[in-house]
Amino acid sequence: MTTVSVVTPSGKGGADVELPGEIFEAKVNIPLIHQVVVAQEAAARQGTHATKTRGEVRGGGKKPYRQKGTGRARQGSLRAPQYAGGGTVHGPVPRSYEQRTPKKMKAAALRGALSDRTSHGRLAVVSAFVEDGEPSTADALTVLRTAVGEAGARLQRPVLVVLAADDEVARKSLRNIPRVRVLDSGQLNTYDVLLCDHVVFTQAALAEFVARTGGGELVTVDKPAAKPARAAKPKAVDGEDTEKPAAKPARAAKPKAVDGENTEKPAAKPARAAKPKAAAEEGEEPAAKPAKAPSSRARKTATASATESADDSGADAAPPVVKQRSSGTSRKSASSGSGAAKEEQQ
Repeated sequence: MTTVSVVTPSGKGGADVELPGEIFEAKVNIPLIHQVVVAQEAAARQGTHATKTRGEVRGGGKKPYRQKGTGRARQGSLRAPQYAGGGTVHGPVPRSYEQRTPKKMKAAALRGALSDRTSHGRLAVVSAFVEDGEPSTADALTVLRTAVGEAGARLQRPVLVVLAADDEVARKSLRNIPRVRVLDSGQLNTYDVLLCDHVVFTQAALAEFVARTGGGELVTVDKPAAKPARAAKPKAVDGEDTEKPAAKPARAAKPKAVDGENTEKPAAKPARAAKPKAAAEEGEEPAAKPAKAPSSRARKTATASATESADDSGADAAPPVVKQRSSGTSRKSASSGSGAAKEEQQ
């Protein structure tokens, strides 16, 4: 469904009109439109053309000359077709050129023509051409230029204006404008739509046309009430700045609440770093953690102290220390000691 903005004489924003899709979004059948237009033009012909045959022309009752002996062609009347002033052979006679065209074909062709103008953006809707009750060609032309989108003083392209049946003020205002064709909503036809580049409806005429063609009621959406509502929202926001800024800083206020709870949550996170501090104060856990590394150092210091004590104690404590480090040297020393004792006994 296509939506068109309604042009007002004051130039202010009017309502939006929803064009029924079954009328203004129909399929464009060009052969059908051609047939309907040809039939419409044929029906416009009067068909009063007529000519006179040689029997209807005045004069020519006497034979011009004798039948034989003159050497000329035989003639029976001077009003024969070959003579000037004579009759006409097979000339036109009065008749009707009307073609039988079903109503459904005419309606389908009109829907196709209107759909073509709508798809190209050449259909407009006007609330009224004159605000006052008196006809005014200047005011009507100003509104028409706004609806069509032309800025010149005169219209460059033909425009079809569709009015309501009882809109005499608009009809008198538009009837003297060049390139403007004015029709009632009941007179709208395919030929006039195709003859003009733009089609302009009044809101009342569009409602009549939609109701007549079976499109239902015309749906209008008022924009003036919606636009101030959008402009009023910033004012309400300005008035509520004392609350909404308070709501936005509320996200920044959460860190404040967290700062108030830092005695617990920060204590939980720094607890890992706080353990060394507690250990340093107690003197146990720091000694226990380094104890893993100094355990080897303790063994080394224990062995070093053992060697120092062995040196201080003398030769009695030396053999055990030597036996712990190397058993081979102790055996050699023992064997050498036993040999020296045997020699002394001998």
